[in-house]
Formats: sequence, C-alpha cells, structure tokens
Amino acid sequence: MARKVVNRKELRAEAEAAEKLEAAEGEGGKKKAKEKKAPVKRKSRSKTAEPERRKLFWGVFNQSAKRIALFDFSQKKAAEAKAAELTSGGKNQHFVMKVKEAISG
Repeated sequence: MARKVVNRKELRAEAEAAEKLEAAEGEGGKKKAKEKKAPVKRKSRSKTAEPERRKLFWGVFNQSAKRIALFDFSQKKAAEAKAAELTSGGKNQHFVMKVKEAISG
C-alpha cells in the first residue's frame, strides 16, 4: 500500500487559505455577535462527615464469641485473670481480645 507524502508547508498553506476565505465571507456578510455564555454553576461541596471516634478495650469472650466482660485497655492483666478464672471454673474456654467501641458525644 502506497502512502501519499504530505508536506507540512503545503498543509499550512491550505489552512491559511481556508482561514482567509472564512474571514472574507465574515467581513462581506453580517458580523457575528459574540454570544455570552451563561456562567457555569458550581456544585456546592458537602461537608465531609467526621469519622466516629472509637476507644480500645479488652474483651473477655467465650468459645461462641459472646462477650462476657469488658475492661479498659490499661487493664489487660485483669482481663486475662478474668478469662483464666472463667476457664478454670467451667467447661468452656475463654479468651481475651481487643474490642473497639464507638464513643458517643
């Protein structure tokens, strides 16, 4: 397949000739009035919701993942002691796991 070789100077000359024709037609006839564009209305930004605040606790759970007790994060030893006490007193195993609770207010 043969490709036609086009020179940039020729293309530019054709473009300038076309612009001159358009300008001559515009001057000879009616001048176009500039149309005013309506201003674009911006969408208002909605306020981003702040993420809820959470606090970390130690929770004592049984084998079916039901929470039995809740301790402050600084009281890990007390939570482990409670889990050991519940495990030794019954058939079920109890374990300690971190729990994040939402802070209200």
